Amino acid sequence: MKLFSIKGVLLLFFISQCLVSRVAVCEEDELDEEEEEGAVEEEGGELPVEEEEASDKTTSPDADTIILFTKPPGTTNLELPAGQITEFLVGFTNKGDQEMVLDHVEASLRYPMDFTYHIQNFSAIAYNKVVKSKQEATVAYSFIPADAFAGRPIGLVINLQYRDSFGNMFIDPVFNETVQIVEFDEGFDTETFFMYITLGGTVVLLLFLGYNYIAGGSKKKAGSSRRSAVETGTGKDDDVDYEWIPKSSLRTPGSGKTSPRQRKNRGAGSDTD
Repeated sequence: MKLFSIKGVLLLFFISQCLVSRVAVCEEDELDEEEEEGAVEEEGGELPVEEEEASDKTTSPDADTIILFTKPPGTTNLELPAGQITEFLVGFTNKGDQEMVLDHVEASLRYPMDFTYHIQNFSAIAYNKVVKSKQEATVAYSFIPADAFAGRPIGLVINLQYRDSFGNMFIDPVFNETVQIVEFDEGFDTETFFMYITLGGTVVLLLFLGYNYIAGGSKKKAGSSRRSAVETGTGKDDDVDYEWIPKSSLRTPGSGKTSPRQRKNRGAGSDTD
Protein backbone atom coordinates (compact mmCIF):
# COMPACT_ATOMS: atom_id res chain seq x y z
CA MET A 1 0.00 0.00 0.00
CA LYS A 2 2.88 2.35 0.72
CA LEU A 3 4.49 1.67 -2.67
CA PHE A 4 1.24 2.23 -4.38
CA SER A 5 0.70 5.48 -2.59
CA ILE A 6 4.19 6.73 -3.45
CA LYS A 7 3.72 5.84 -7.10
CA GLY A 8 0.36 7.58 -7.10
CA VAL A 9 1.84 10.74 -5.68
CA LEU A 10 4.65 10.73 -8.25
CA LEU A 11 2.18 10.16 -11.05
CA LEU A 12 0.01 13.01 -9.88
CA PHE A 13 3.12 15.24 -9.62
CA PHE A 14 4.21 14.50 -13.21
CA ILE A 15 0.68 15.01 -14.48
CA SER A 16 0.45 18.39 -12.74
CA GLN A 17 3.84 19.47 -14.17
CA CYS A 18 2.72 18.54 -17.65
CA LEU A 19 -0.49 20.50 -17.24
CA VAL A 20 1.38 23.56 -15.93
CA SER A 21 3.89 23.48 -18.80
CA ARG A 22 1.05 23.05 -21.28
CA VAL A 23 -0.80 26.04 -19.89
CA ALA A 24 2.36 28.16 -20.03
CA VAL A 25 2.97 27.19 -23.65
CA CYS A 26 -0.62 28.07 -24.56
CA GLU A 27 -0.33 31.44 -22.86
CA GLU A 28 2.89 32.22 -24.73
CA ASP A 29 1.24 31.26 -28.02
CA GLU A 30 -1.70 33.54 -27.26
CA LEU A 31 0.63 36.45 -26.42
CA ASP A 32 2.56 35.93 -29.66
CA GLU A 33 -0.65 35.88 -31.65
CA GLU A 34 -1.87 39.09 -29.97
CA GLU A 35 1.44 40.82 -30.71
CA GLU A 36 1.30 39.76 -34.34
CA GLU A 37 -2.30 40.96 -34.65
CA GLY A 38 -1.37 44.31 -33.04
CA ALA A 39 1.52 44.74 -35.47
CA VAL A 40 -0.78 43.95 -38.38
CA GLU A 41 -3.34 46.45 -37.10
CA GLU A 42 -0.66 49.14 -36.75
CA GLU A 43 0.60 48.51 -40.24
CA GLY A 44 -2.93 48.53 -41.56
CA GLY A 45 -3.61 51.83 -39.73
CA GLU A 46 -0.55 53.55 -41.22
CA LEU A 47 -1.49 52.85 -44.80
CA PRO A 48 -4.82 54.74 -44.73
CA VAL A 49 -3.07 57.73 -43.12
CA GLU A 50 -0.66 57.94 -46.04
CA GLU A 51 -3.52 57.63 -48.45
CA GLU A 52 -5.43 60.33 -46.55
CA GLU A 53 -2.43 62.68 -46.66
CA ALA A 54 -2.11 62.08 -50.37
CA SER A 55 -5.80 62.80 -50.86
CA ASP A 56 -5.58 66.04 -48.79
CA LYS A 57 -2.96 67.51 -51.10
CA THR A 58 -4.87 70.12 -53.10
CA THR A 59 -2.00 71.77 -54.97
CA SER A 60 -0.48 70.84 -58.29
CA PRO A 61 3.20 69.79 -58.44
CA ASP A 62 3.49 71.85 -61.64
CA ALA A 63 2.58 75.15 -59.94
CA ASP A 64 4.38 77.49 -57.56
CA THR A 65 2.77 80.43 -55.74
CA ILE A 66 4.07 83.36 -53.74
CA ILE A 67 2.32 86.21 -51.91
CA LEU A 68 3.50 89.77 -51.27
CA PHE A 69 1.63 92.32 -49.18
CA THR A 70 1.93 95.82 -50.60
CA LYS A 71 -0.24 97.61 -48.04
CA PRO A 72 0.95 97.19 -45.36
CA PRO A 73 4.24 95.84 -46.76
CA GLY A 74 5.74 92.56 -45.62
CA THR A 75 4.77 88.91 -45.34
CA THR A 76 5.48 87.97 -41.70
CA ASN A 77 4.39 89.47 -38.36
CA LEU A 78 1.72 91.41 -40.18
CA GLU A 79 -0.24 94.16 -38.44
CA LEU A 80 -3.34 95.00 -40.45
CA PRO A 81 -5.05 98.34 -39.73
CA ALA A 82 -8.70 97.95 -38.76
CA GLY A 83 -11.14 99.65 -41.08
CA GLN A 84 -8.44 100.35 -43.68
CA ILE A 85 -7.71 98.68 -47.00
CA THR A 86 -5.17 95.84 -47.17
CA GLU A 87 -3.65 94.97 -50.54
CA PHE A 88 -1.47 92.08 -51.70
CA LEU A 89 -0.21 90.37 -54.87
CA VAL A 90 -0.20 86.65 -55.64
CA GLY A 91 2.44 85.36 -58.04
CA PHE A 92 1.81 82.13 -59.95
CA THR A 93 4.36 80.07 -61.92
CA ASN A 94 3.34 77.30 -64.33
CA LYS A 95 6.16 74.75 -64.41
CA GLY A 96 4.22 72.10 -66.33
CA ASP A 97 3.81 71.41 -70.03
CA GLN A 98 0.10 72.27 -70.10
CA GLU A 99 -1.51 75.65 -69.61
CA MET A 100 -3.39 76.47 -66.41
CA VAL A 101 -6.21 78.87 -65.58
CA LEU A 102 -6.35 81.05 -62.47
CA ASP A 103 -9.99 81.02 -61.39
CA HIS A 104 -10.27 83.26 -58.32
CA VAL A 105 -8.77 84.38 -55.02
CA GLU A 106 -10.70 84.40 -51.77
CA ALA A 107 -9.79 85.57 -48.28
CA SER A 108 -11.35 85.20 -44.84
CA LEU A 109 -10.65 85.92 -41.20
CA ARG A 110 -10.73 82.90 -38.90
CA TYR A 111 -10.88 82.31 -35.17
CA PRO A 112 -7.20 82.04 -34.12
CA MET A 113 -7.79 78.97 -31.92
CA ASP A 114 -9.80 77.15 -34.60
CA PHE A 115 -9.17 78.06 -38.24
CA THR A 116 -12.29 76.19 -39.34
CA TYR A 117 -14.45 78.85 -37.67
CA HIS A 118 -15.03 81.81 -40.00
CA ILE A 119 -15.30 85.29 -38.47
CA GLN A 120 -15.37 87.48 -41.60
CA ASN A 121 -15.57 86.38 -45.23
CA PHE A 122 -14.47 88.62 -48.09
CA SER A 123 -15.70 88.54 -51.64
CA ALA A 124 -13.96 86.19 -54.06
CA ILE A 125 -12.52 87.92 -57.11
CA ALA A 126 -12.70 85.92 -60.35
CA TYR A 127 -9.78 86.32 -62.79
CA ASN A 128 -10.05 83.45 -65.33
CA LYS A 129 -6.49 84.21 -66.35
CA VAL A 130 -4.71 81.71 -68.61
CA VAL A 131 -1.09 80.95 -67.74
CA LYS A 132 0.78 79.08 -70.45
CA SER A 133 3.53 76.56 -69.89
CA LYS A 134 6.74 77.91 -68.32
CA GLN A 135 5.17 81.33 -67.78
CA GLU A 136 4.25 83.47 -64.77
CA ALA A 137 1.27 85.60 -63.82
CA THR A 138 0.36 87.98 -61.00
CA VAL A 139 -3.07 88.86 -59.61
CA ALA A 140 -4.03 91.55 -57.08
CA TYR A 141 -6.52 91.39 -54.22
CA SER A 142 -7.64 93.76 -51.46
CA PHE A 143 -9.93 93.64 -48.42
CA ILE A 144 -10.81 95.70 -45.33
CA PRO A 145 -10.77 94.15 -41.83
CA ALA A 146 -13.67 95.18 -39.61
CA ASP A 147 -13.14 97.82 -36.95
CA ALA A 148 -14.51 95.46 -34.29
CA PHE A 149 -11.38 93.27 -34.51
CA ALA A 150 -8.97 96.07 -33.51
CA GLY A 151 -6.47 94.95 -30.89
CA ARG A 152 -7.05 91.22 -31.46
CA PRO A 153 -5.06 88.44 -33.13
CA ILE A 154 -6.99 86.94 -36.05
CA GLY A 155 -6.30 84.06 -38.39
CA LEU A 156 -6.01 85.11 -42.03
CA VAL A 157 -6.53 82.52 -44.77
CA ILE A 158 -6.00 83.35 -48.47
CA ASN A 159 -6.74 80.68 -51.06
CA LEU A 160 -5.93 80.65 -54.77
CA GLN A 161 -8.11 78.35 -56.89
CA TYR A 162 -6.85 77.26 -60.31
CA ARG A 163 -7.26 74.36 -62.76
CA ASP A 164 -5.21 72.56 -65.36
CA SER A 165 -6.05 71.81 -68.97
CA PHE A 166 -7.70 68.51 -67.96
CA GLY A 167 -10.21 70.30 -65.72
CA ASN A 168 -8.64 69.22 -62.42
CA MET A 169 -9.32 71.81 -59.72
CA PHE A 170 -6.64 72.87 -57.23
CA ILE A 171 -6.74 75.12 -54.17
CA ASP A 172 -3.48 76.60 -52.90
CA PRO A 173 -3.51 78.24 -49.42
CA VAL A 174 -1.02 80.95 -50.28
CA PHE A 175 -1.36 82.46 -46.79
CA ASN A 176 -2.53 80.74 -43.60
CA GLU A 177 -1.21 82.51 -40.50
CA THR A 178 -2.26 84.58 -37.51
CA VAL A 179 -2.07 88.35 -37.92
CA GLN A 180 -2.63 91.27 -35.56
CA ILE A 181 -5.45 93.71 -36.21
CA VAL A 182 -4.39 97.14 -34.90
CA GLU A 183 -6.16 100.47 -34.57
CA PHE A 184 -5.51 102.84 -37.43
CA ASP A 185 -3.35 105.83 -36.46
CA GLU A 186 -4.30 108.68 -38.78
CA GLY A 187 -1.44 110.91 -37.59
CA PHE A 188 -3.95 113.81 -37.55
CA ASP A 189 -6.33 114.16 -34.64
CA THR A 190 -9.42 116.11 -35.61
CA GLU A 191 -10.32 116.83 -31.99
CA THR A 192 -6.91 118.37 -31.35
CA PHE A 193 -7.17 120.34 -34.59
CA PHE A 194 -10.51 121.89 -33.66
CA MET A 195 -9.26 122.57 -30.15
CA TYR A 196 -6.35 124.57 -31.59
CA ILE A 197 -8.74 126.44 -33.89
CA THR A 198 -10.94 127.34 -30.92
CA LEU A 199 -7.97 128.55 -28.88
CA GLY A 200 -6.70 130.63 -31.80
CA GLY A 201 -10.10 132.23 -32.35
CA THR A 202 -10.36 133.05 -28.64
CA VAL A 203 -6.93 134.71 -28.65
CA VAL A 204 -7.80 136.77 -31.76
CA LEU A 205 -11.08 137.87 -30.18
CA LEU A 206 -9.34 138.95 -26.98
CA LEU A 207 -6.75 140.92 -28.95
CA PHE A 208 -9.49 142.61 -30.96
CA LEU A 209 -11.41 143.58 -27.82
CA GLY A 210 -8.23 144.87 -26.16
CA TYR A 211 -7.35 146.93 -29.20
CA ASN A 212 -10.82 148.45 -29.31
CA TYR A 213 -10.68 149.24 -25.61
CA ILE A 214 -7.29 150.95 -25.92
CA ALA A 215 -8.31 152.85 -29.06
CA GLY A 216 -11.54 154.00 -27.42
CA GLY A 217 -9.68 155.26 -24.34
CA SER A 218 -7.21 157.25 -26.43
CA LYS A 219 -10.06 158.86 -28.41
CA LYS A 220 -11.80 159.87 -25.21
CA LYS A 221 -8.61 161.46 -23.86
CA ALA A 222 -8.08 163.41 -27.10
CA GLY A 223 -11.67 164.69 -27.04
CA SER A 224 -11.43 165.81 -23.44
CA SER A 225 -8.14 167.65 -24.08
CA ARG A 226 -9.70 169.49 -27.02
CA ARG A 227 -12.67 170.53 -24.92
CA SER A 228 -10.45 171.81 -22.12
CA ALA A 229 -8.38 173.82 -24.60
CA VAL A 230 -11.47 175.44 -26.08
CA GLU A 231 -12.91 176.22 -22.68
CA THR A 232 -9.63 177.73 -21.51
CA GLY A 233 -9.25 179.97 -24.57
CA THR A 234 -12.78 181.40 -24.35
CA GLY A 235 -13.01 181.84 -20.61
CA LYS A 236 -13.49 185.24 -18.89
CA ASP A 237 -10.92 184.74 -16.21
CA ASP A 238 -7.89 184.53 -18.50
CA ASP A 239 -4.48 186.20 -18.09
CA VAL A 240 -4.74 188.62 -21.09
CA ASP A 241 -3.88 192.28 -20.34
CA TYR A 242 -6.54 194.50 -21.87
CA GLU A 243 -5.31 197.86 -20.42
CA TRP A 244 -3.14 198.82 -23.41
CA ILE A 245 -6.00 198.22 -25.85
CA PRO A 246 -8.20 201.23 -26.51
CA LYS A 247 -11.61 200.90 -25.04
CA SER A 248 -13.18 201.78 -28.34
CA SER A 249 -11.64 198.63 -29.85
CA LEU A 250 -12.93 196.36 -27.18
CA ARG A 251 -16.22 194.76 -27.87
CA THR A 252 -18.16 192.77 -25.51
CA PRO A 253 -20.00 189.67 -26.65
CA GLY A 254 -23.14 190.63 -28.43
CA SER A 255 -21.88 194.12 -29.23
CA GLY A 256 -21.01 193.48 -32.81
CA LYS A 257 -23.62 195.98 -33.93
CA THR A 258 -23.39 199.69 -32.96
CA SER A 259 -26.01 202.33 -33.14
CA PRO A 260 -25.76 205.18 -35.69
CA ARG A 261 -25.23 207.70 -32.85
CA GLN A 262 -22.17 205.84 -31.60
CA ARG A 263 -20.81 205.66 -35.16
CA LYS A 264 -21.13 209.48 -35.49
CA ASN A 265 -19.39 210.08 -32.20
CA ARG A 266 -16.54 207.80 -33.28
CA GLY A 267 -16.27 209.62 -36.56
CA ALA A 268 -16.10 213.02 -34.82
CA GLY A 269 -13.56 211.81 -32.37
CA SER A 270 -11.33 210.51 -35.09
CA ASP A 271 -11.46 213.91 -36.92
CA THR A 272 -10.37 215.82 -33.87
CA ASP A 273 -7.53 213.40 -33.34
